[in-house]
Amino acid sequence: MTNSLFNEFPEISTKQWKQKIQFELKGEDYNDTLVTKTPEDINIKPFYNSDDFPAENNSIINPEWNICEKIFVAKASGANVKAIENIKKGAQSILFFFPDDTADLHTLFKSFPFKTVAIHIETAFLSVDFVKQLVNFFKNKQAHIFLHIDIIGNLARTGNWYFNFKKDFAIYNNIQSILTDIPQFKTVVTVDLSLYQNAGANMVQQLAYGLAHVNEYFTYLERKDFAVTFKIAVGSNYFFEIGKLKALRILWKTIASEYNSTANCFLFCTPTKRNKTLYDYNVNMLRTTTESMSAIIGGADTICTLPYDSFYHKDKEFASRIARNQLLILKHESYFDKVKNPSDGSYYIESITEDLAKKGLELFKKIEAKNGFLTLLKEHLIQKKIKENANTEQTKFNEKSKILVGTNKYQNQKDRMQNELELYPFVKTEIRKTLIEPIIERRLAEASEQERLKKEVL
Repeated sequence: MTNSLFNEFPEISTKQWKQKIQFELKGEDYNDTLVTKTPEDINIKPFYNSDDFPAENNSIINPEWNICEKIFVAKASGANVKAIENIKKGAQSILFFFPDDTADLHTLFKSFPFKTVAIHIETAFLSVDFVKQLVNFFKNKQAHIFLHIDIIGNLARTGNWYFNFKKDFAIYNNIQSILTDIPQFKTVVTVDLSLYQNAGANMVQQLAYGLAHVNEYFTYLERKDFAVTFKIAVGSNYFFEIGKLKALRILWKTIASEYNSTANCFLFCTPTKRNKTLYDYNVNMLRTTTESMSAIIGGADTICTLPYDSFYHKDKEFASRIARNQLLILKHESYFDKVKNPSDGSYYIESITEDLAKKGLELFKKIEAKNGFLTLLKEHLIQKKIKENANTEQTKFNEKSKILVGTNKYQNQKDRMQNELELYPFVKTEIRKTLIEPIIERRLAEASEQERLKKEVL
């Protein structure tokens, strides 16, 4: 429209805005007063405009995201009943966790709607024979399977390979060759970034470690055209978490192109464990809701539910239903599945995305210059850097400059949790021999919760 109302308002440059703000500050320093620096060494400005929009917009249209629930396969029959019930109640994909290879697949997948519900498979072991069982079972079925195998992630989490470096990669290469050209299996390679976030790594570290982590697979796996699933824990820094996911897709395209791969990456997201609390546990539902919103807007393919009481209660139908319903409301009542790219054009989010991608790539290059991720894991430098950031964050929590409502501020002193603990909610210590120091997931509130539990007994 030539007579648009907005024609009456001239475009204002960044310089003009800053001059106006500086005048209003009456002599106070603009940078000291209004610019905030994050743990990732990124400056948050008080305003953004088109000057902050990246020259090359790497915007990617958000995929259609689906709701996932995790089921522990203790008994095949019980896991089957639970899976079918969850699907009827709104789950669109199921993550089956196998503690061993004894489950009967015919029983587990009885009446399973393969065409419409995706299957994620994660195991506590590494086995070619188990993969062959899966291939034989699914070969005549129209299934969509994501096989979550991350031998480097297992090393980082446990401190040991499943067997040893050589054998683990030999098995992994064998599994890759078995699944070649079998369309039911969408991804075989998984990179578990959630470990780094839940252990206290900042966002730049998460991106760089994830990139260096997957680069080891490009180095040692025989096939370079693999698609990858990134498992990501999403925290409560709303806009930065959106930027983190968008930056990860950009970085994946960057590294994949170096190996002449055009394969996709899939983002499998779940709310972080790090900020979840034992006391005033209902606040966990607010946290997981905003974290899921960040995942959706950031471009997650799949969001896996996290019940608010998952770390201190055994599986409860009520908590699982609430977690599932949070995502159902976001999808069907808040219409978060209708807009293909809701963050597109946000100068703030685009600027954050660009900053995170640049800094993540810079740190990745430093890791590679020091012989790569596995070398730095063995030298315990990755663990050291994560601990440093985690300790800084813990200090802020202890000093109450980082707030978890109901835990280090606005406590309800009448809360009693001693009799509610069905699971041990803190880091478990186990004396065992490991090849490297494992990366340990730890919630921020653990020490303060232990003190409160002791006072309950007194």
